[in-house]
Amino acid sequence: MDITFVLLNAVVIASIYGLIAVAVSITWSSLGLINLGYGFVFSFAGYGAWLMSTYVTKMPAPVMAAGILAGAICGVIICVVVFIPLHDKSNFTTRGMVGTLAISLLGSQALLMNFGPRAKALPEFFGTGSVNLGGIVLTADRIGIVVCATVMLCFVVFWMKGSRRGLEIRAMMMNPHAASIVGIGIRKTGIYVMAITGGMAGLAAVLLSQTYYVAPFSGLTPLIKGVSIALCGGLGSVQGAIIAAVILGFTEAATSSLLGGQYVLITQFLVIICILIFRPRGISGLLDKAREQ
Repeated sequence: MDITFVLLNAVVIASIYGLIAVAVSITWSSLGLINLGYGFVFSFAGYGAWLMSTYVTKMPAPVMAAGILAGAICGVIICVVVFIPLHDKSNFTTRGMVGTLAISLLGSQALLMNFGPRAKALPEFFGTGSVNLGGIVLTADRIGIVVCATVMLCFVVFWMKGSRRGLEIRAMMMNPHAASIVGIGIRKTGIYVMAITGGMAGLAAVLLSQTYYVAPFSGLTPLIKGVSIALCGGLGSVQGAIIAAVILGFTEAATSSLLGGQYVLITQFLVIICILIFRPRGISGLLDKAREQ
């Protein structure tokens, strides 16, 4: 096994699925919503990027922007349809999960009816070049994926630390009840949360779809892995989600190299089970007490 190859693949995988895992964690910690609609957001964003590349331009920047924008719009739609009507109802967590799952299933069927079952391909954004650093070959697509995912995560972090809306989201993450008491609007904040996390899922869709494909149900596997990583890292913890993404990314890369891709999900879930046995609340260790009441 080439450990360098495995590590490079692990970083790339962690960059893509980490975006969805962080989005799941932010949504839970700020809104108390486990959003199972990210599968539809992923597919919707992929088709948005595909439409841009097919009918407007194949230039990387506009295509990626179209995917991010489509993901943000889809996130806002889920917020308006599910979160706003249900957030103050009893059993919101369960209702929210069911509602977002229904949106994901219905939305995927709508994509299937409109675009058909045949997969669509996105252009290669980063070219076919490579860089050799001390015997380590870094291809352009891997460099591009890691850089774009890192830039997106840094943008989200700095925006949440430096903007008024970002500070409101952070206040909701720390204590949603106290935030509402001091006048932070839950509905308005929910729209911003779902837009920014939808944009993150949209970028993940564009980065992954250029390597694989765009299809109505292509978001199912990223959704499963994103939620699994978020649970493994500890729901509500961005840091835990990133750590879990690295661990499971390395697990997937090592399994693919040693055993084959058909064993990836088995080994990943075994790792998740082992982590949750010793850390029942995930790697981060703590959940917001306000969510437990």
